[in-house]
Amino acid sequence: MKTAFKTLAGFVVVIIAAAAIFFGPYALRVDRHPADPAAGYHANFFLYVPSNVQSPLTLLVQPNNSGTNSDDPSVHIRDAWMMGFERKRIADELGVALLVPAFVRPGEDWHIYTHALDRDVFTTGRVDLRRLDLQLIAMIDHARAVLATEGRLVNEKVLLQGFSASGMFANRFAALHPDRVLAVAAGSPGGWPIAPVAEVGGEPLPYPAGIADLEALTGAPFDSIAYRALPQLIYMGDLDDNDSVDFRDGWDETAAAQVDRLFGPDPLARWKEAETQYGRAGANVRFVLIPGAGHDRKALQHLAVVFFKEFMTR
Repeated sequence: MKTAFKTLAGFVVVIIAAAAIFFGPYALRVDRHPADPAAGYHANFFLYVPSNVQSPLTLLVQPNNSGTNSDDPSVHIRDAWMMGFERKRIADELGVALLVPAFVRPGEDWHIYTHALDRDVFTTGRVDLRRLDLQLIAMIDHARAVLATEGRLVNEKVLLQGFSASGMFANRFAALHPDRVLAVAAGSPGGWPIAPVAEVGGEPLPYPAGIADLEALTGAPFDSIAYRALPQLIYMGDLDDNDSVDFRDGWDETAAAQVDRLFGPDPLARWKEAETQYGRAGANVRFVLIPGAGHDRKALQHLAVVFFKEFMTR
């Protein structure tokens, strides 16, 4: 019995040691910042600062995407922590700090697709879920202030990346606040990236299909000058059929029908149409379609890293 107990205890020690080695470099350098409504944000966020950060320090913002609905904030906090752990190597490679919010994707109000920065985020009466774009800016500003107290010079503009729902968030945030973004990489952004135009063929394109009602929705006009100066990468595999337009949590029926009618029935069919609309707007964007790739973030992540390196070496 004692031998069996010793064997089990030894096994547990090995597991703990392995976990410490695996998670330790991230766990020791990541800080959890609790929700602070007075400061403008109602969710936790994580800030990871690697030992090799460049100066001036730049933040890489990775919107969270738990892939599940839950009204329990701890579900999204745990997922955001793990997302930060998974993206740690990117921050290390670029020499930047990493910020990951832990926005709730609600269960009861399932139609509010917070992780995609959908239209409901601007119209909901729920204060905790309203204007997540501004909440993220408040998190960024808080992180910059914290880092400044450590004597670090911090870039006001951030690198922004995402894939799938978080790619939609990144893509849409960049249209809302191009003056706060150094460069943005959006992978597979939900089947239709927001078109930086107000109309197509005389037909208005409301958010999130386009920017026709952006000022009415947010109280601020579209900043076309800052947007045209913003370097963007939009990428997708040509086998990717993940289409948020088909689902009513991210798109209402009328908006979805408009996208299908004007631009095509699926992500691949809409690809060239999206590129055309970005060209109309004079956007500084690269559309990259990868042959043989599906909805696979890990296989395509290197595209964003290479893209960002261009701006980190200037």
